[in-house]
Amino acid sequence: MDLAYIPSPSSGVIDLGPIPLRGYAFCIIIGVFVAVWYGGRRWVARGGQVGTVADIAVWAVPFGLVGGRLYHVITDYQLYFGEGEDWVDAFKIWQGGLGIWGAIALGALGAWIGCRRRGIPMPAYADALAPGIAFAQAIGRWGNWFNQELFGKATDLPWALKIDADTDTGTVAGTYHPTFLYESLWCVGVALLVIWADRRFTLGHGRAFALYVAAYTVGRFWIEYLRVDDAHEVLGLRLNNWTSIVVFLAAVAYMVLSARHSPGREAVVEPAAVGDGGGASDGGPAAAKAAPAGSSPVTTVKEPRATPADEDGAAGGAGDAAPSKKG
Repeated sequence: MDLAYIPSPSSGVIDLGPIPLRGYAFCIIIGVFVAVWYGGRRWVARGGQVGTVADIAVWAVPFGLVGGRLYHVITDYQLYFGEGEDWVDAFKIWQGGLGIWGAIALGALGAWIGCRRRGIPMPAYADALAPGIAFAQAIGRWGNWFNQELFGKATDLPWALKIDADTDTGTVAGTYHPTFLYESLWCVGVALLVIWADRRFTLGHGRAFALYVAAYTVGRFWIEYLRVDDAHEVLGLRLNNWTSIVVFLAAVAYMVLSARHSPGREAVVEPAAVGDGGGASDGGPAAAKAAPAGSSPVTTVKEPRATPADEDGAAGGAGDAAPSKKG
């Protein structure tokens, strides 16, 4: 007999009158809100304008949702285009199924379009948003709890997750590793790591975002290894394990090369904020003085020191639209 375990919701839908509120979609929406809100605070602390992060998110979020769904459908095509399956299910995103790899890749494309339209550097925007994305993933992973999906191997640990039997998927009722919880906690840790490293080492030119990517993939590798859901394998490793390895190496390589090519942090992240006299109130880019001739503005302009409320206002909270299914 299991003395303790984490119960699963009997249903992933809460009916608010005629409106069905799906737990999975609700977690994604809350995660996106937290990412944009906290990213906006960090952007303003860096010297940007209020509202810029939200304006660019109008491009990034839809692109990210499409990219996340495409990655899931392509890598698990048999769930939608196999014998006896209905391809229409590929559009039922509320049933779960967002791949973080596709969400970040296509979301970055949308953010690049938004940044280009605003005339701001994409790496600086990514740095501001990085910890917020990790918080968003932490929240989004609870959508898997509502759907009773993406759990790990069977276990009798006190924090095991109780899963109901499912004849459609062949799931046997029992208690399993709550991999959704492991990844949620890991993402919170990643967000706090990025916040600390950004303040300690004054990361710039996309290196805070690269640190988030590298740290996330480390956790994703071992969490993926615990999962028991069907997945394509290459040389004995799940596809997402190989993706984690490749993305980790790319992120580390970017941090090294970026530090050599563009040391320090951007002095100005949003030219319009400088022109309007906006930005951070404590010596932000709008108040920065020009660097002496022949010197680098990155190394001669002092970075504004944000108040704890600016940098860590959401550190105690939780916060990309998180992946689901094989995501």
